[in-house]
Amino acid sequence: MADLSTDIVVIGAGILGLAVAVELTARGRDVCVVDLGDPNASSVAAGMIAPAFESVLEGADAARAELLRAAGGLWPSFARSHGLTLDHRPAEWRGPDPDSMATRLGDLGFRFELRAGTVAALDDMRIDPADAMARLLASLSFRGIRARAQAIERVDQGWTVLTERGSIFASQVVVATGVGAPVKGLSQPATRAVRTVRPIAGQIGVVAQTLTDRVLRGPGGYVVPAGQGALIGATMVEGQMPALIDPSASARLIAQAEALIGRSLDAAVEWRAAVRGATPDGLPLAGPVGESIHLALAPRRNGWLLAPLVARTVADGIEGRPCGPYAAALDPLRFNPREG
Repeated sequence: MADLSTDIVVIGAGILGLAVAVELTARGRDVCVVDLGDPNASSVAAGMIAPAFESVLEGADAARAELLRAAGGLWPSFARSHGLTLDHRPAEWRGPDPDSMATRLGDLGFRFELRAGTVAALDDMRIDPADAMARLLASLSFRGIRARAQAIERVDQGWTVLTERGSIFASQVVVATGVGAPVKGLSQPATRAVRTVRPIAGQIGVVAQTLTDRVLRGPGGYVVPAGQGALIGATMVEGQMPALIDPSASARLIAQAEALIGRSLDAAVEWRAAVRGATPDGLPLAGPVGESIHLALAPRRNGWLLAPLVARTVADGIEGRPCGPYAAALDPLRFNPREG
């Protein structure tokens, strides 16, 4: 690879990095994405875009629920713009006390239907992660470099991103690397922000058998249609890195899946694990941190739901547009005092 020059380098090709890249490309910016191309947390996911059930299950207050609802509301236009297919079949709650679940959804302003002991969340939808990421990668007009960003260096009017395959000069850099050590050479404010991110490991099961035609949720688990099979999940283990497959957790998830589908699971389960990043308040770091550096990190369990909102927030920050109504909640420097 010869040395390159571009407007913006995005480091990381999870769903947040890809969403930022396609948003910027749609705005006419020249973008280069740097990523090794290995599986990441976005691909080890169920692809649920579920502001309603996530708000209830996470104990969200009205303000958090409104942010998640707004994020979900961006998805239909985002999907149309980038050739993605949304599954609009409402997710169903098949856990205990459906009346209480319906009340909590209604109190937070979400639409629902009670259906013979289940609750359908009409604002929730889903996307197939593997298909969506493949379509984004195939349709993008920006350049993708399969390499590891080893470091960045400040140069006149921008940054040089150093990789084992060469250097890339850009006027601005977006760090979307997930959980892990800060990229060498980041500014101090960016480094401090990245260090607030903590790992959350999780596992999900892949079944080569159709178990359901829609998302089914219960306390501590879900079953999701996926191609000709299904996904069952998921665990969340705070502070674990690397991700590990826990046999006892596998047994619990299988038992929950069987309760949701109403029969025994007689198919083999392939278990996969990944580590997600999370901040102390559970919202991602999205936006500028100074010196032409921007972050798109740590969406906890809601990377797919929050991707278009993160992309819009980061792109607006790059272009110096007025902050949107949720920019303060996603401010990457909110856990650290601003200099000056």
